[in-house]
Parts: sequence; C-alpha cells; structure tokens
Amino acid sequence: MDYVHYENNLLKLSAKDYCKMNTVSYMNRSTGRRIIFYVFFVAYLIHFSCTQKPRIGNDADQVVIFPTPPEAPKIQYLTSISKSTDITGEPSKFMSYILGKQEEKPIIKPYGIAVHNGKIYICDTMLGGLEIIDMQKNTFEYFKPSGLGQLKKPINCAVDQQGFVYVADSERGQIVIFNSDGQYHKSIGDASEMKPTDVSVTQDRIWVCDIQNRRILSFDKNTYEVVDTFPQPSSSDSGNVYSPTNIYVTENELYVSDFGDFKIKIYAKDGTPLRSIGSFGRSFGQFVRPKGIAVDRQKNLYVVDAGFENVQIFNNQGQLLMFFGGSYKKPGDMWLPAKVAIDYNNVKYFEKYVYKDFALKYLILVTNQYGPDKINIYGFIEKVE
Repeated sequence: MDYVHYENNLLKLSAKDYCKMNTVSYMNRSTGRRIIFYVFFVAYLIHFSCTQKPRIGNDADQVVIFPTPPEAPKIQYLTSISKSTDITGEPSKFMSYILGKQEEKPIIKPYGIAVHNGKIYICDTMLGGLEIIDMQKNTFEYFKPSGLGQLKKPINCAVDQQGFVYVADSERGQIVIFNSDGQYHKSIGDASEMKPTDVSVTQDRIWVCDIQNRRILSFDKNTYEVVDTFPQPSSSDSGNVYSPTNIYVTENELYVSDFGDFKIKIYAKDGTPLRSIGSFGRSFGQFVRPKGIAVDRQKNLYVVDAGFENVQIFNNQGQLLMFFGGSYKKPGDMWLPAKVAIDYNNVKYFEKYVYKDFALKYLILVTNQYGPDKINIYGFIEKVE
C-alpha cells in the first residue's frame, strides 16, 4: 500500500488508484496547455489578420508636403484617423468568419484633442464623450461616463502628469475631472456662472476659458478654488478678451485665442497683457475664425483658422513663418478644423509614414469637424543629409 499526504490528512490509496490520480492530473495539465496554446494562436491570428490603414507619403509621387516645391519642405502630412479600424485594422474575411463582424466605431464630430503617455484623447461633441486611442496597444474606445461624470458637450480637454483628464463641457458649464482609471473625480465651476470652452493644466493651476463672462479663470489644482480671474474690468481695450475660445499655457506665458477680436492675445501668468498676434482680414497673418492654438519648443505659435481651413505658424515676434492645410480637396487638407496639438513623445508610432529623405522631429495633430479625415496627423520634418 502507498500513502499520499493531502491537506494534513493521510489518505490510503491503492497503487492502481494512485496511478489513476496521476493520469488525471497529467490530462488536466495537458488540457490547460492546449487552452493556453489556442488562446495565443487566436490572438496571433487577430493581430496578423488585420489590414492596417494604407500608408501615405512613402512614395515620391504621393507625398504631401508644405510648403510645396521648390521651397524646402517643413511639414509632411502623414495619415489620418477617422474610425476605430484605422487603429485596430480591418479584420480579414477569415477572422470575420471566426469572430463575426466587429462593430466599427466612427469619430463623429471631434473638437478638442490631447496627447499623453501614448494615448490620444478626442472630445467628440456629437458622441457626448471622448474617443481614447492607445497607440501602443492599438486600441480605440468610446469613453461615455455616466452618473456624476456624465458629459453633455465636451469641447476641449487636457491631461496632467498623473493622467487625470480635465474636460471642458460647455453645455454642462463645468470642468469635469476623471482620474487615470477613467473614474469620476470632481467637477469644478458653477454651471450657472460660466461656460467653459477650453482648459489647460500646469503643475499647480487649472486654467479655464469662460466665454460667457469674457474672462480667464485660474483654479488652485489642490483646493479647486478660484485663485485669479483676468482681465479685470478696468483693463485697457488691448488687454480685454471678447470671445475666448482656446487657451495654451507655457512656462511663463498664457496664450488666448480671442474669436471675437480675431487675435491671439498673450498674457503673463498674473494676467498682465503682453502683446497680440494677428488681426481681422484675409491676408497672410490675419484671421477670420481663429480657434485652436499650440506652441512648440521653439516658441512658435500654431493657430487653427476655421475660415481659412488651415493652420498658420508664427514665430515668437508674431511674424508669419508659413501655413499648411487648406479647404478639403484631398488628404492633407482640412474641413472645418477646430484644434491643434503638438506632441514630441510619440513620434515612433508614425515614422513608418515618413518619406525616406526626411527625419520626423515632432507630430502636429489637427481635428476636422467634418469630412472624411477627422484627425489629420502631420509631422515636422527635416531633410536627411
């Protein structure tokens, strides 16, 4: 007779029973290994049976660059994102047969956009939520919170270093904050007293455009209390804002897109007016419908104009350097653009679209509210010597 110790009890087994027990155990282990193999095999098929969005720009006859020759190219249109399969890929017929037809999720009417830690956050005013794209995992998700975090008309968003997402909801009249796991954290602002159109976050402050009261609000990031508002009623006309729609905060300055005055106005962080860029008109360096703004590391200012349907670039002295885009006729053009974002940290995900003679320095993302290309992705390039 043989004895086996099991959970501190001695169980008396015959040799035949002992062999049978070990045979079953082996079969269970073998079955487990087969299940694991099948899981990885299916995942492999899914990954390699998806058709990715065709590349644009690797062919000399197809590359879209700005400015056009013979001037030296500075910006290349790389690709666009308009639906979930632009990220996940189109399933093959075989995988569609195995898994069934997968629902395709469109980007409906994007406005604001932010990039953080390998993810793109898109405010979709028609969705009543955000599209979140994970570039590392190739996933595309709708984010439509409920309960206290329910969104009504998300216009713009920002993400801080901890991964908290701040959404300016113009219809709700508040900044709605979610933690890095997408859970509702807090809402700030009185819905009856402000209409936020944009939000920017620094280490200690939350900056908000309030188009209803023609002002910029500054909240303490820890207490969520209002610290400052500007411009003050006694400010000169040059310091006032009439329809503040977008905001961008750098280390020392604060840029405001004043839709009502056709200018980009720059302030010190204490609200002191410093200078402005642009004026109303249809000449180079002027604006018709200025909206989204961004500033690169060289302090060049990027301005979306929904009237011209392009982005103009100015140096720190307000001089026009170039523009790109134009009314939609082909990929690389724009259709009612709203927001621009600059990203230096996720270049590797788009290098495959760059023409062989160029080196990609950083990304420029532009949202289009209409048309076939909802998120245009451009690259600032340099010619390889």
